[in-house]
Amino acid sequence: MNRRLFFPAVAIAAGLMLTGCGSSDASGGSSAAKPELKVTGAYMPEPVTGDMAAGYFTVTNSGGADSLTSVTSDLTDDITLHSTTGGAMREEKSFAVPAEGRLVLGSGGNHLMFAKLGHRPRQGEKVSVQLHFARSGTVTVEMPVKSATYQPMTGH
Repeated sequence: MNRRLFFPAVAIAAGLMLTGCGSSDASGGSSAAKPELKVTGAYMPEPVTGDMAAGYFTVTNSGGADSLTSVTSDLTDDITLHSTTGGAMREEKSFAVPAEGRLVLGSGGNHLMFAKLGHRPRQGEKVSVQLHFARSGTVTVEMPVKSATYQPMTGH
């Protein structure tokens, strides 16, 4: 083989092999894998007052890591992410959605806080919310308004 062709051919082959090594298999569950999100159990307890409400749901991820960065809705422009630790609420910039894991927003823990409501949602209504994820983009969820005392474990 001609030496002038041999070395460039080896360099190209080595480059192709290295490129193959850097790819990530989505079925491997690594954080580089594409997130695969499913949102379930969404609900909003009927607000006791007309200006604030909370929202809850679970995000199940069967792929790579992601994070919930913000939430929007026609109900209000003022929606924040809150955590609750030891009874104290704190506003958060984002919530992690772990690879092959879950993000749970529930009463007494992580939750959405809706303020300055355009109208007071009533039991039986649905509130449309857009969940904005760093890697997965926007997921729209219809959040049914339940009774103010609703408990998801009992359905009442």
